[in-house]
Parts: sequence; structure tokens; C-alpha cells
Amino acid sequence: MSDLTHYIRQQRKDKQLLLMTHVIYGYPTIADSLAMMRLLLEQGVEILEVQFPFSDPVADGPAITHACHQALSEKPCLEDCIRDISQLGSEYPNSRVLLMSYLNPVLQSNPAKLAPLMAEGVSGIIVPDIAVEQRQLIDPLIQSGVEPIWIITPDTQESRLNHICQQASGMLYCVSRAGVTGESADKNQALGDYLGHISQHTDLPLGVGFGISSAEDIRALTDYADIAIIGSAFLNAYNRSGLEGVKEKLAELQQAAA
Repeated sequence: MSDLTHYIRQQRKDKQLLLMTHVIYGYPTIADSLAMMRLLLEQGVEILEVQFPFSDPVADGPAITHACHQALSEKPCLEDCIRDISQLGSEYPNSRVLLMSYLNPVLQSNPAKLAPLMAEGVSGIIVPDIAVEQRQLIDPLIQSGVEPIWIITPDTQESRLNHICQQASGMLYCVSRAGVTGESADKNQALGDYLGHISQHTDLPLGVGFGISSAEDIRALTDYADIAIIGSAFLNAYNRSGLEGVKEKLAELQQAAA
């Protein structure tokens, strides 16, 4: 069992649902993004996902895309990002830190060079634009103990789902069905059926993201998932009210997940 899987299962013994919060490195500045990460970790977030900004983030919605473009004006360096978040991972051993990056920055920086930087404080990596068959592209990271986290969507075909689950470790990132935000029993049932089907193929922890923004959304996940992944909700809270807004949103979601 991987460290990430073991950690999630241990945390889940006392909690209905864990929170995985998404922060963009460099937005609105590098220092501000690090302050947001530190706040979330200090407030007990179990998993911190840090996105390295990219010019064409095809898997992201408009709010995160806009923030990525603004973050690029800070001229962030992936190696510096990894050093910064690895340090946070070491400072907050009761949480886990993940890197999310598109493939191009990883290849440009050389995975073999990044591996020792990530080995100490970064538990996993999410690369949305590679398939599980391309895992050799990030093999140096995997060999250093960084878990590759694969994405499953409602459109993933059965044979494909089975193949991904056979290759996966750590956890799975499950994209929620469009419009599923806990608004009705029917939608909740659709979400439950979707996640239940994935669970037939794997016993890895399931994280659910896209459209998770409220206490109601969190409560809709508690019977089906292990981790709620929240991105735009924190970004919007920060844009409205700064770190205090992030803290208030986190308290709302933590209360629902307890």
C-alpha cells in the first residue's frame, strides 16, 4: 500500500470525507499563493493540490484559466514551485501535498531532475494531458515514490476504466457528472451510481472534483467518496475577500465533512 493510500485510509477512520484544496502557484503572486497554501495547511486541510500555471490549461474552467494566465506574469519556475511546496509538505507532515502540472513544463524541466526535489515533500502528481500508457514519461518521478494520480470521467469506457484502475495507485481523481452538486436526490443517485461503478474496479480512495463548492455538495459526497476536491470555490472566495474569505469557505466545508 502506498503512503498516500495509507494516509487517506487512516484519516478516513475519523472523518466522513477529506478535503483536497486546489491552489495555483503564483496567483495572484507567488508570495500570496504560498500564504494561501500555508493558511489551508494550518487549518488542517488533509490534501493540498498545487497547480503549476500553464498557458493552455485545457482541463480547467474559466476562473482557474484566468488565474493561471495572471500567474504566468510572475514568471514562475517549476523547480522553484516544487521546492516551495516540498518544504510545505515537510513542515506539515499531518497533511499531504500534490503537484498538478501539464506535461510540457514537466518535460522541459526534465523529470529525472525534478524527482529528487519532489521525493521528500510531494506525495503525488496529476498530469491531466497524459494517458496511463504514457506513464514512462514521468517514470523518474514514479520511481522516486511520487504517486501518479489518474483521472476518470463519466465518459470513460468500461475497458478503459478497468485498465486505468489496474495501473493506478495512491488515489483516483474522479470528475463528477456535469451538474451534480447535490441539488436533488436524482442527481445524488446518479453520482452514487457513477462512483459505485468505479469502486467495482478498484479499492483505491476516490477523490471527486469539478463543481464542488458548498456544504451541500460536500454532504452529497459523503456516502460515495473519500475526498472532495475543491478549486474554483476557494479561488472565488479569495478574489472576493482575500485570505479571510478562504478561511471562511474552508470552515464551512470542513464542518460539512466532519
